[in-house]
Amino acid sequence: MSSEKADFLDTITITVKGGDGGNGVVSFRREKYVPKGGPDGGDGGDGGFVFLRANPQISSLVHLAEEDRYYAENGKSGMGRKKHGRNGKDLIIDVPVGTVVKDAYTGEIIADLDEPWKVVCVARGGKGGRGNVHFKSPTMRAPRVAERGEKGERKTITLELKLLADAGMVGYPNVGKSSLISRLSNARPKIANYHFTTLVPNLGVVRIAPGKEFVIADIPGLIEGASEGRGLGNIFLRHVERCHLIVHVIDISGIEGRDPVEDYFKIREELEKFSPNLAEKPEIVVGNKVDMLSLDERKDRKEKFTKRTGKDILLVSAITGEGLDELKKTIWNIIGNSKKVLYGGKPPEDVKIKKPAPVWRELPKRIDISVEKIRDGEYRIVSEGLKVWLRRFDINEKDMRLMILDVLEKSGLTSKLKEAGVKAGDTVYIGDFAFEFIE
Repeated sequence: MSSEKADFLDTITITVKGGDGGNGVVSFRREKYVPKGGPDGGDGGDGGFVFLRANPQISSLVHLAEEDRYYAENGKSGMGRKKHGRNGKDLIIDVPVGTVVKDAYTGEIIADLDEPWKVVCVARGGKGGRGNVHFKSPTMRAPRVAERGEKGERKTITLELKLLADAGMVGYPNVGKSSLISRLSNARPKIANYHFTTLVPNLGVVRIAPGKEFVIADIPGLIEGASEGRGLGNIFLRHVERCHLIVHVIDISGIEGRDPVEDYFKIREELEKFSPNLAEKPEIVVGNKVDMLSLDERKDRKEKFTKRTGKDILLVSAITGEGLDELKKTIWNIIGNSKKVLYGGKPPEDVKIKKPAPVWRELPKRIDISVEKIRDGEYRIVSEGLKVWLRRFDINEKDMRLMILDVLEKSGLTSKLKEAGVKAGDTVYIGDFAFEFIE
């Protein structure tokens, strides 16, 4: 079985939407001594885009669970004097490195954010509509025509995270690793079943503060011979190899008659056999079950452990919670500094977001038309192409109405009406506007 099967998955589904484009405006020059200035309506701004960015500083999708809709800002409308409306602000959503983005309905993979600071656009903003300055012509010197902005894209996407642990917890099966993860993450450990072992790895997301979180994984059943495939096997060891920190847990109470120091050295030997690189990773030694010892026993065992191993040891209790806050902070300080060294605290300056073109649908010059009879003397024009025009222009404005009627006439409007039996004086609806049919 490949090591990829040992990755932990976390998923969340959200809806993203690019901002709508701002509307173009109808405006005319109004200056002293220029009583009939020409058109000067400006264009609307483009809607904002929605991007996903792989941020190595975060480790889970927990921050996205508070909302299920993420919308970029709409563009602003244009203004007179050919002033362009402001573009909508882009929305950048940070996700952990290793996030796979899929279409929620089709399952199609949109992107794999497998590198730090990689960016992908998941919803484009709409292009702003043109102001009336663009519609001046020899036959229309003072056009009262302006476009509405295009709608931004809307998508429902599933984010699927191959969650890699920041800290790997190792130790013998009886030392209380699962209990520690449960208390550290303040939640039940996430369980994933693996067919190649009867053991179950536990996973917890520990939040220190907004933007400060880490993933800790219990690597179960690490015993003598694990580096050769016994018990745990080397698939989980590969998983630990990607961690920033090893949290080595021992039973400091010795309640089961085991020597904590011997246990420590045996586990260290397995790690070193498997990978020298793994053995060189930063390590915290944690003595669990301290609640079972008196104050004098704690001091004595801590001193003996440090003397024999040369390692400091942090005493905690998964039962009472003693020492856990200090443990969280210690882990975060090491992981946070490690990530800053590897990736920095912010995107490199040379990583620029490349924006595709905004959404803009070309208006059809010829459209398919059908005539629907509502009742005697009343008919409606039905056309998908007409809907596109009506979304772009306000048919209640005379000049815009003439443009739409011109397109309809070129598309065979009169003949279609006659075929449907429309007579002079009948009412014909185009969108919400009612016309009286005249031969």
